[in-house]
Amino acid sequence: MSTPFGQSTVLGYPRIGANRELKRAVEAYWAGGIAAALDRTASTLRAQVWQELRNARLDAIPSNTFSYYDQMLDTAVAVGAVPDRFRRLGLSDLDTYFAMARGVDAEPAMELTKWFDTNYHYLVPEIGPDTAFAADPGKALAEYAEAAALGVTTRPVLVGPATFLLLAKPTGPGHDPFDRLDDLVRTYADLLRALADAGVEWVQLDEPAYAADRTPAQIDALRSAYTKLGELDRRPKIFVATYFGDLGDALPALLGTPVEALGLDLVAGPDNLRRLAGAGPLGGRTIVAGLVDGRNVWRTDLRTAIATGAVVAGLADHVAVSTSCSLLHVPVDLAAETRLDPALHERLAFARQKVEEVVLLGRALRDGSTRLPQPLPPPPACWRDESVRSRLAALTPADRQRGSYPDRAAAQQARLNLPPLPTTTIGSFPQTAELRHARAEHRAGRLDDAGYAARMRAEVEHVIRLQERLGLDVLVHGEPERNDMVQYFGEQLAGFAATEHGWVQSYGSRCVRPPIIHGDVARKAPMTVDWARYAQSLTSRPVKGMLTGPVTILAWSFVRADQPLADTADQVALALRDECRDLEAAGITVIQVDEPALRETLPLRAADQKAYLEWSVGAFRLATGGVADSTQIHTHLCYSEFGEVITAIDALDADVTSIEASRSRMEVLDDLKTIGYARGVGPGIWDIHSPRVPGRDEIGAALRRAVAVVPTDRLWVNPDCGLKTRGYPEVEASLSNLIAAATKLRTG
Repeated sequence: MSTPFGQSTVLGYPRIGANRELKRAVEAYWAGGIAAALDRTASTLRAQVWQELRNARLDAIPSNTFSYYDQMLDTAVAVGAVPDRFRRLGLSDLDTYFAMARGVDAEPAMELTKWFDTNYHYLVPEIGPDTAFAADPGKALAEYAEAAALGVTTRPVLVGPATFLLLAKPTGPGHDPFDRLDDLVRTYADLLRALADAGVEWVQLDEPAYAADRTPAQIDALRSAYTKLGELDRRPKIFVATYFGDLGDALPALLGTPVEALGLDLVAGPDNLRRLAGAGPLGGRTIVAGLVDGRNVWRTDLRTAIATGAVVAGLADHVAVSTSCSLLHVPVDLAAETRLDPALHERLAFARQKVEEVVLLGRALRDGSTRLPQPLPPPPACWRDESVRSRLAALTPADRQRGSYPDRAAAQQARLNLPPLPTTTIGSFPQTAELRHARAEHRAGRLDDAGYAARMRAEVEHVIRLQERLGLDVLVHGEPERNDMVQYFGEQLAGFAATEHGWVQSYGSRCVRPPIIHGDVARKAPMTVDWARYAQSLTSRPVKGMLTGPVTILAWSFVRADQPLADTADQVALALRDECRDLEAAGITVIQVDEPALRETLPLRAADQKAYLEWSVGAFRLATGGVADSTQIHTHLCYSEFGEVITAIDALDADVTSIEASRSRMEVLDDLKTIGYARGVGPGIWDIHSPRVPGRDEIGAALRRAVAVVPTDRLWVNPDCGLKTRGYPEVEASLSNLIAAATKLRTG
């Protein structure tokens, strides 16, 4: 017996293509290609997804989940929230869209930050009192029509109006974008009418913002918004999708509206089930049960999932099975991974396999006769390392402590002799086509180890000489040997496995291959020491050792689910602690341990945050606590709302913290001032995710704002992130301007 909604669905699907076809097409367009070629690739990818989902026998298929860059940016266009500063450029619609995402010479890009507690980045809408909302359903209607032409009926997806505004930023002080909710709801009403006129039967509106703490007023506003939309006389049926956790009081609020379906994440928010049971009669509403994890790659325990689904079925007249969130966050197809350990392979499910699980669970819930696979055997004993567990058991609080900061600062200045406003970069330099080719040739066996090492050493020397010529004070080796700041370490640590084709979108055309943590983590051998030692041998200036921190390694990997995250973080931290000591022994005087994911992994509910911050800060301090006071420890954070974790940033006790600040207009400076931050800090003054080159005056103005908050003896001058995505011409021009601005301010 089917339901009006269907028995099985997913909330979204990877849009980059199994072989990153979208990335290549978008970057070709940016390099001067034609829009028609980009459109052909996009159309092909959309068709492949719809046909794949139909062939998998998924009952309800989403559309409008495809994006050239980001779904929040797409929604901004759909509701007319294109800032006037981009409209005035006079560009085509597509080029205006990409200008908002990447910036142009005349205008910096919109702010980029993390999508809740994931490693996906979204573009932050800019909303003011005068933002003129206007419905533009063109993209959603076009994709619906494309799918219909293939014989596939779809459900268009939009970010919901409340979440859209809760994630937006005001265009000026004294205004809250959420105050515009009633205006935006009227625009959504126009969108829904246009979809209904085109024959759309169902629409999905995503409201994940209510998995975080919300005020009673914000919950009442959510109820009011969906009451108004539900009472429209001409609209599709509304499916409100929520995900990433427990809805709290927002669940009964949504159940009190006329919407026909409500999606609940029962993986990250198991308490949603208890709240649903206490909600009373559901009035024929469809409950879309998120039983398959959309964020991790482990196979679903189907017997446990179907038991949960049966409980939901006992509460609701209609139940559909779904993923817990969009499958945007996992790779496309496990079948492409032919080199994984069979014991690991049989435990995994990527997007295609998760769709199969959803369909299987939907059938089982419907008729009860579907045979479910047997549970897996216990993990292999070789995945457990007793020596690592013994080290963890023997840790004491002293292992997470260093000397006082004033003593450390004095020892480091005596050793390094740095000027006021010291200049540096975050770590990576451009990953050129030649470097990527050399890495591919080495991986394929066509370039031997000696030839590969010689090619990488030549690039390191080029980077060192360039930095010396430009006049940077603290250098980096440029990381030519690294494919990714997490994958590189995952490939060298025991307990990790790397994929060949497990690409996941991080933002825009940027894709990563997260490693998989399946066992106890241990360092098999030094990982970065030889490269750092070689780079330092080329120059008398200090060269930073470059490591990725334990929390970020966890956040940007697929993590084992059979032990607490805190334990896995400390295992990674011990491996990094050994690496720090070896770098120090090799003559490296500055070591940077990046933690850009510190805020990203923060639980959405305040009640869960204290415990997380304790173990995450503790893991960083364990990784860095074994070096001498005269060794300077840096860390780096980017693309998050840092004000929410500013005290934790302070608690990391790094000697220098570099923070992305350019797109947020140096907002972090106010947070630092509020807590009386008293160590070194480098608020990023060059947005490296944009192709534009900032001028000396622009950088100088940013530096003057920083100097008003941070004394020059503690203020560092740096870009806001690594330079691997940029080209050498813009890197040289931008760094020249950065150094010139710092020198001018330094000399008065």
